[in-house]
Amino acid sequence: MPQIPFILSVVTFLPLVGAGLILLARLLGRGEAAGAARWIALVTTLATLAVSGVLVAGFDASSPAYQFVERYVWFAGAEYHMGVDGISILFVLLTAFLMPLCILASWTTIKDRVVDYMIAFLVLETLCIGVFTALDLFLFYIFFEGTLVPMFIIIGVWGGANRIYAAYKFFLYTLLGSVLMLLAMLWMAAETGTTSIPTLKEYAFSAEAQPLLWLAFFASFAVKMPMWPVHTWLPDAHVQAPTAGSVILAGILLKLGGYGFLLFNLPMFPLASEMFAPLVFGLSAIAIVYTSLVAFRQTDMKKLIAYSSVAHMGFVTMGVFAGNDQGVQGAVFQMLSHGLISGALFLCVGVVYDRMHTREIALYGGLTARMPWFAAIFMLFTMANVGLPGTSGFIGEILTMTGVYQVSTWTALFAASGVIFSAVYALTLYRNVMFGEITNPAMKAITDVDRRELLIFVPLILGTIWLGVQPGLVLDYTAASVEALTSAYQLAIGG
Repeated sequence: MPQIPFILSVVTFLPLVGAGLILLARLLGRGEAAGAARWIALVTTLATLAVSGVLVAGFDASSPAYQFVERYVWFAGAEYHMGVDGISILFVLLTAFLMPLCILASWTTIKDRVVDYMIAFLVLETLCIGVFTALDLFLFYIFFEGTLVPMFIIIGVWGGANRIYAAYKFFLYTLLGSVLMLLAMLWMAAETGTTSIPTLKEYAFSAEAQPLLWLAFFASFAVKMPMWPVHTWLPDAHVQAPTAGSVILAGILLKLGGYGFLLFNLPMFPLASEMFAPLVFGLSAIAIVYTSLVAFRQTDMKKLIAYSSVAHMGFVTMGVFAGNDQGVQGAVFQMLSHGLISGALFLCVGVVYDRMHTREIALYGGLTARMPWFAAIFMLFTMANVGLPGTSGFIGEILTMTGVYQVSTWTALFAASGVIFSAVYALTLYRNVMFGEITNPAMKAITDVDRRELLIFVPLILGTIWLGVQPGLVLDYTAASVEALTSAYQLAIGG
């Protein structure tokens, strides 16, 4: 299929066009502004998904090179440089896939300042896609840091009772982590005379400079994922965010850190990556085991799933810095799978919260009798979160552990124990919410999922099972890019 000119700019900035149309509709004052905002946002996100589908269909998966490249001089020292490879293109698709579901999930639950809410989500979509398509240092930084603003607003305006605290904690943690990255970028641009990320991947930074540069980028991406022990902002942000905000936070924003490791740390600073790999393995093992134990003690459903996300991101970091094909393939697959599964779990919590206005596990019980369809859906995603074979959750975990086993047996052993712990807290949550007698009288009037909610869950169910049965749908796309990345890494470290 011939490559379509400017398609990356279209898929990146199309949501901004939708945001502009919503503003125009409000200014013109024609009809119900909130209703118009909902429909414009939904149509725009569906159009973005369609364009991303065209992007994926036209991509040559056999080539590791960046494709659909757009490159223009922006200003002195920076370029408007965009492109996608076999890894980043799938994150573009994941972002475009989740956004319409978030708009539908907010259709009736968001009643105040709907116009502003929809604009915030559309701006956030542009910024997230921009991170995955940017190939210039400063363009990447603008998109990467820009995601903080709409998410800060989404949490701070439409969040829960403690939303201001959570929003500021989220903003300050992630912003402070990125200051060192900006300094490193400025030094790299001055040292090499270029801000092109593909060119910088080919540049051999000195053995003395690599550890400092690696740590600067690591500080930013570790907070964004987040890794233990800089993860404490995540549970607060999740608990206070509206349901759709939690979906994007877990499904997309956490992946920006993992993607950053693959884009910068591993290819640009291979000597430092090998040197710091034991540190990453140790932090990842602690994250998998410790946060799983913390999750087991939670009384709030959202907070439990938030700690679960930290544990699952531990598989990603250890897979990335294993530096081999299985580890990196597993890390990419785990991020994509987690985007579907964690997003679905937060939507499940949103379903019962919209009806009962509480997330306290102790106030639920016996929902299988009142919500059989919901019980089946929640069971599927609980099993996927545990890593049941036949679901996408299994593929990512087994690949990352296979890759890490080749490098560090002990790390793989700890990771495997984390799988057991995840089964404990996930199944305990399901048992407490779904089985037993209905002790809360308010539960006797609760209703099952409606057609709109089923429409949201069906694509997530199909994606979770399809990728679990046919992992080649992802692995075939990422194989060439991953092989090029790991081969260059192994060559650089003398492996």
